Amino acid sequence: MPEDTDTILKHIQRGNLQEFEKLFRAYYPLLCHYALRFVKDTNQAEEIVQELFCQLWENRKDLKIHTSLKAYLYKATYFNSLQVLRKKGVKTQYEKYIKNNKPESSLPIDSVEEKEIYNIVQKTLANLPDRCSKIFKMSRFEGLKYQEIADKLSISVKTVEANMGKALKAFRKNLKDYVGIIVL
Repeated sequence: MPEDTDTILKHIQRGNLQEFEKLFRAYYPLLCHYALRFVKDTNQAEEIVQELFCQLWENRKDLKIHTSLKAYLYKATYFNSLQVLRKKGVKTQYEKYIKNNKPESSLPIDSVEEKEIYNIVQKTLANLPDRCSKIFKMSRFEGLKYQEIADKLSISVKTVEANMGKALKAFRKNLKDYVGIIVL
């Protein structure tokens, strides 16, 4: 890019779509190649970079870059790639856990307490308000951070925190007799 970072940012912050498109065309293939080094999946790499540019455009008015624009884009791509890998890791671990700990149909559940806990968890989730239950599942089962949940549901982080507090309170109340056996 021939212009300096400050000039490009000012144009983008004012909503200059042509400058944004120039930036996109100049860096998109390079950033996709960079993300591919981490995620090893072309579609995933492209999605990471596309999301980065979408966020850049959506947050253009509040954007403050203290390094070069190039360094910012590469660092953001790096962190977003790591975030994707972390989510994949959580999902993979969860799937392995479920697969390895799934009771066989011919085997009885290890204990009556285990079955009771499972039933209480399911009942608690079912009795939570829909959004509260969804937020809890996104946090605990999908491994998403509060900010990620807020972004996906288009709500504030405070709303996520409030709903998580409500869900955890319900679980503490319903599972109080099993505190020595489980940790939520």
